[in-house]
Amino acid sequence: MNARIQELEAPAIPAEFQECLERQRAACLAQPQPSHQERVADLNALARMLKDNREQLVEAICRDYGSRSAFETLFAEFFVALETIKDSARNVKKWMKPQRRHIDVLMYPGASNRVIPQPLGVVGVIVPWNFPLNLSFCPLAAIFAAGNRAMVKMSENSSHLAALLMEISPRYLPHDKLRFFDDGGGRGPAFSALPFDHLLFTGSGSTGRAVMANAARNLTPVTLELGGKSPAIVGPDFSIETAAERIMWVKMFNAGQICTNIDYVFLPEGSRQAFAEHCSRLVARRYPDLNSDDYTAIIDQRSFERLQAALGDARAKGATVVNLAPDQAPDALRRKMAPYLVFDLTPDMELSRREIFGPILPVRTYRSREEVALYINSQDRPLALYPFTNDKALQDYYITHVMSGGVSVNEGLLHVAQHDLPFGGVGPSGMGHYHAREGFLTFSKLRPVFRQGPFSAVQMLFQPPYAGRARKLLELLMRMKAGK
Repeated sequence: MNARIQELEAPAIPAEFQECLERQRAACLAQPQPSHQERVADLNALARMLKDNREQLVEAICRDYGSRSAFETLFAEFFVALETIKDSARNVKKWMKPQRRHIDVLMYPGASNRVIPQPLGVVGVIVPWNFPLNLSFCPLAAIFAAGNRAMVKMSENSSHLAALLMEISPRYLPHDKLRFFDDGGGRGPAFSALPFDHLLFTGSGSTGRAVMANAARNLTPVTLELGGKSPAIVGPDFSIETAAERIMWVKMFNAGQICTNIDYVFLPEGSRQAFAEHCSRLVARRYPDLNSDDYTAIIDQRSFERLQAALGDARAKGATVVNLAPDQAPDALRRKMAPYLVFDLTPDMELSRREIFGPILPVRTYRSREEVALYINSQDRPLALYPFTNDKALQDYYITHVMSGGVSVNEGLLHVAQHDLPFGGVGPSGMGHYHAREGFLTFSKLRPVFRQGPFSAVQMLFQPPYAGRARKLLELLMRMKAGK
């Protein structure tokens, strides 16, 4: 009965999803182990797709946002994706090599153990709207390096980009290798219900739970990148001015719409006024006109209204809200939003309870490092942690006592841009890793292979009846292993 209920509740699968999956799976079976040269060729095709269509891709993303800084698209998406692809192409030959593993020569004379990385097959990728090129092409670099094929579903908020990628991608890679899909009015549940060999989802925790539940119908393994409330902690030894410069650069990049953004900051008690003054000067200098093309819009009206409502909720419940651009008039019709600091938060405020994903920075003060660690550890484990301190012991304290997906010390965000570091969450902020060698491993089956030697000691010495020689030999071997 339960199986029947689950079957009835499963979403209907669009024909184009099913057809593509079957086509890619057949291609996998026909060519299960692409060569090093073939994988590098696929990676180079990905890079050409980006480079040949750069202006069109930048424009499509800008149209999806309404106003998206071209520099931010080039820096955070093109530059990072091209570097990731290049790094994968440079290292894939090394990653592909079978690994020799230890073997007990007494028990298995002449035999050998190997671990062989092999492609999983067809990988599904569900891409969010905030960095749609980065979060599709960086995973694809690892997916293709591992020898797989991929189906990629773009966000409903990336309709112009999705249409462009659907048009241009067949010029570089056939549909049995790579195919992009638009959301098509809410086809995410159907996509996540496909029996992929692996599924990567980047997005909110609530949607991640639904994706994981759909994938569970097919026992599809998942990698989830879910974001969360990532804190920054400014140590008592660290310059408040320098902290403000680095924190505000991250908080205003993409108008704060970054899953690894600094969601709130801890300041030493007594420093909040100095921090606010530095932040105000930085905004005036860096963004003299929030309506310019340098400053990105909030992605849609629903998100803009959510952020405004969160500010209103904080004010109504007693928070001190500081507009960092009080002399400017951001264009609400274009969803341009001024940056804010928010002090005197309480646990019941919306800004305390959910990921902000916008240019609002709650500020908390503290007296001791233990107080900071206790607060962060009472919340869901964050995707990132940002301690600002030159005190090595204090750095190590926070890294040891506060678990997070990743860490940038004395900086925000940039650990994600390191090509030789894995990226991933922990607990409610996600599971699994990609980027670097870990991405290759995520999308590979590490297949253990035992090869027997010319003769088998087990077959010769451990046959029944066990009461005689076989039992005596086993007892001897166990004593030897125990060191007695």
